[in-house]
Amino acid sequence: MNYYYVYILKCSDDSYYIGVTNNPNRRLAEHMDGKNPESYTFSRRPVEIVYSEYFTDPNEAIVWEKKIKGWSRRKKEALINDDYGSLVEFSKRHKTYQRKIK
Repeated sequence: MNYYYVYILKCSDDSYYIGVTNNPNRRLAEHMDGKNPESYTFSRRPVEIVYSEYFTDPNEAIVWEKKIKGWSRRKKEALINDDYGSLVEFSKRHKTYQRKIK
């Protein structure tokens, strides 16, 4: 069975990079090697994996990646820290804020 991993890297500038791979060790090495000067992580090395979750369906992994890419920094950090209470709270606040704007 193949696994697909959604991962979050913490970069040296404290920013986050989110991606999908079928081999997290290889992908981390690629980020650390910095072979592509155009990539987001090239000038932000070293990087470390701070979160990963695996899926058996690549489409589910891609959906999850896209979803968390749209999250606020504090919501991503709640996920990284397994702080699901805050994750839910930040989601509620965001929805409330959106309703007030519209």
